Amino acid sequence: TAPGAHGRDGRVHGAGRRPAPVRPRRDPASTSADRRSRSREKLATLVQTRRETLSLFSELANQRPFEADEITSEALQEFCQALIDYAASAHFQLYRFISDRIERRTPVLEVADKVYPKIVRTTDMILRFNDKYEAVDLMNGNREILTLLDSDLSQLGETLAERIHLEDQVIGAMTGQTH
Repeated sequence: TAPGAHGRDGRVHGAGRRPAPVRPRRDPASTSADRRSRSREKLATLVQTRRETLSLFSELANQRPFEADEITSEALQEFCQALIDYAASAHFQLYRFISDRIERRTPVLEVADKVYPKIVRTTDMILRFNDKYEAVDLMNGNREILTLLDSDLSQLGETLAERIHLEDQVIGAMTGQTH
């Protein structure tokens, strides 16, 4: 008897009952492919942000010897902003994806667990550099910091190289490539 139709006893059968919703079956392979596609997009965003940061790092380093001028000041501020964007992008595009256990592949999790504490140390160094230089006013009396910028930038370059090496290990595990 169709829902809402009268039966032989005169009562309405199925009245007030809604038909069960038809849910499409999820193909496990499709879900896995969707996760991997999102993972690739996140990695591409991270690599692009990293590339932009390294380009600005190079532009700033090419200002040596540093002068208390508008060009150096703008290059430093732009680099600091990109550096923070990169650190945030790495967190949201890669590490949160792993720490929230959206990533399920054991080899990826093993590599991430191994390198993540080292990546945290590089993040701390990035934040210290940014805290020191983001609000520096080279044009109005904070010129003494220029003597520190050269060595701090060199140290940051080593930190970024280490971080990239560590990130590439995670990216390699996620993409099935070894670095």
